[in-house]
Amino acid sequence: MFARSAIACAVAFLLNGCGKPESTGTTTTSTNTTPTSTTASTGPSPAAAAQDLYKTRCVPCHGETGKGDGPGAAALTPKPRNYTDAAWQKSVKDEDIKKTILYGGAAVGKSPLMPGNPDLDGDDKKAQLDALVAIVRGFGK
Repeated sequence: MFARSAIACAVAFLLNGCGKPESTGTTTTSTNTTPTSTTASTGPSPAAAAQDLYKTRCVPCHGETGKGDGPGAAALTPKPRNYTDAAWQKSVKDEDIKKTILYGGAAVGKSPLMPGNPDLDGDDKKAQLDALVAIVRGFGK
């Protein structure tokens, strides 16, 4: 039973784009000649990047509205966390959510089917990780 769930989860992740986005190998150049500040932007804001990450990595299982009803959820046992559950929201600390996002469910005694995202670990990704936590917390409001 577990093997079938693990295979179904893996298929759902692959079909729904879960995981680290692939590079297209293309680069874009800006023709903007407007002066910029001394701190150059290197991409989308952390909040926008977190939204993109949630859509590509989390929605397949947790769903668009965070209820644990994404397209891959039907094949999973246990079911993905329902982020709208008020009791769960009160019981969990932000640091626990971060640890689960970074290292996966097995790292926090939950389902090993929840993959980790170690590419979000590091000072340069802290704002994105905080924004992902804010998205999870937003489902509880």
